[in-house]
Amino acid sequence: MGFFDKLKSGLAKTKAALADGINNIFKNFRSVDEDLMDELEELLITSDLGVDTTMEILDTLRNRIKTENIKDPDEVKKVLYGILREMIGDGEPVRTGDGMTVILVIGVNGVGKTTSIAKIANVMKKQGKHVILAAADTFRAAAADQLRVWADRVGVEIIAQSEGSDPAAVVFDAANAAKKRGADVLIIDTAGRLHNKKNLMNELEKINRVVDRELPDSIRETLLVLDATTGQNAVVQAKEFKNAAPITGLVLTKLDGTAKGGIVISIKKELDIPVKFIGVGEKVDDLEVFDADEFVRALFE
Repeated sequence: MGFFDKLKSGLAKTKAALADGINNIFKNFRSVDEDLMDELEELLITSDLGVDTTMEILDTLRNRIKTENIKDPDEVKKVLYGILREMIGDGEPVRTGDGMTVILVIGVNGVGKTTSIAKIANVMKKQGKHVILAAADTFRAAAADQLRVWADRVGVEIIAQSEGSDPAAVVFDAANAAKKRGADVLIIDTAGRLHNKKNLMNELEKINRVVDRELPDSIRETLLVLDATTGQNAVVQAKEFKNAAPITGLVLTKLDGTAKGGIVISIKKELDIPVKFIGVGEKVDDLEVFDADEFVRALFE
């Protein structure tokens, strides 16, 4: 099964809630009026687009209906789909070049951070990249062991120290190993916590200083992993992390387990951070670079 088929299957719950819901609303209305708008408002909010995003969508839709004098509900639906597609924006792949790319991965425990790191490594390896993982989450028991299992499964190298070690020391070792071994991509796991923002910021600053010193010419990415099943809570998490770290992209996991795939639209609108990877399953090949056109096609066609 190709990834588009996996994506379409993984978005089935969201499609049933959002796209099929929109189709059903327009089937029941022969004219464009406020009752139709009220139905759309309820549907978009319950599909986890969020209140602010929903209001902006409907305001834009009303303006288009008025300025273009649209009377046909089917035409209104096409305009609505266009608005949603525009809000999703375009996907942005992880930046790579002739030198090394360093990917710092952050996120709370339980969102699928460790498995996402392995899956990102798998994507990069399939692109012909030499990948090394740094097990810098030394705070959580057995985090390095879990990452090592995934590294072996994917077939990439891992640099780790004992539990409780200084994360910056792990990154120092990994950076030097990456230089010596001619790695293309270094992916750094970090402690999955946000309950103390100051500690998190200090830890990330220390890690970034090591990377600045040891790999000054590297391309840098900071990816935040979010669990799509948590809906608007994922937006709240993203806002908190954005205050603590310069996030360059998002990894959205577990889209196959939720009807809340509309969160992609809400996150892009509220945070203006591109989604770089999406996950639609537990297998190592069930995460892929986010393609906005494929996402929309899988969701609305």
